[in-house]
Amino acid sequence: MAITFDAKHVRLVKTGLAYFGGAVLLYGLFRLLQGIFAIFIQPGKSLRKFGPKGSWALVTGASDGIGKEYAYQLAANDFNIILISRTASKLEEIGKDLESKFSVQTEYLPIDFAANRDEDYKKIAACVDGKDIAILVNNVGKSHDIPTPFLITPEQEMKDIITINCTATLRVTQIVAPGMVTRKRGLILTMGSFAGLTPTSLLATYSGSKAFLSSWSAALAAELAPSGVHVDLVTSYLVASAMSKIRRHSMTIPSPKNFVKAALGKIGVYVGNTAGVSTPYWSHGVMHWALENLAGLGSANVIKVNKSMHEDIRKRALRKKEREAKKQ
Repeated sequence: MAITFDAKHVRLVKTGLAYFGGAVLLYGLFRLLQGIFAIFIQPGKSLRKFGPKGSWALVTGASDGIGKEYAYQLAANDFNIILISRTASKLEEIGKDLESKFSVQTEYLPIDFAANRDEDYKKIAACVDGKDIAILVNNVGKSHDIPTPFLITPEQEMKDIITINCTATLRVTQIVAPGMVTRKRGLILTMGSFAGLTPTSLLATYSGSKAFLSSWSAALAAELAPSGVHVDLVTSYLVASAMSKIRRHSMTIPSPKNFVKAALGKIGVYVGNTAGVSTPYWSHGVMHWALENLAGLGSANVIKVNKSMHEDIRKRALRKKEREAKKQ
């Protein structure tokens, strides 16, 4: 039996489609305005919300780059600082400089998180005991030495990435967070990566570790929110640092100083759809918004572009190694 439509039915269909198209357009406009507001206008929570002047901030991976900059900017905001990283001489020098410039107290612990020693975590527990730890910055991290296919990634490199990025972050947080819950205030910032937002070929283990931190951090945020403890995963794309091997910053690739300034100014501001995942630097925020809202980009396309980019980086790194080997 053939189905026929009269003029009235055609008008109803056209009207329905028009309303649907208008709703989609309005939603898209709302998401655009929401993104612009979050990236360029909306301020973050005040650091004073998490602890008074003279309370403490603990920063892991504090001897260089982003971690070192967190220490300086938190000290400038009148927090005493606990510095944790591998090299005692660097930590001692930074601690003395912070005390001189900002009149704060500092302590430091030289710890190699790759070793995963129980005695090191006992030292951290002893160090924080009795202190008002208002802020924890889980910054310590490790990536691959060069982009490498998973099947030929050295076993030790895989172990170090998982141990440093995941195990160390969880163990330090379990030591520090209970005090925050007792005091009913505190801030936990964990460094994330775009490699955790989109699967990144040739950095598979690193990408997986950052995806784990994203899920863990969002879950932890929901658990601790009733206790007044705020948890953010701080997501970044490229920052000029030792880990990224990028020396010069630009408008879209910030220096550690500019990145940390944005991170501390955008606490609790979210560009993407996942609560607790902050993308504070403006160009990174624009990229994050585009990945989630412009369907034409597509996950498969992003993975393909990432794969091609890291294959090129690997080729150049291997050629550099060859040239250096010939000089010896």
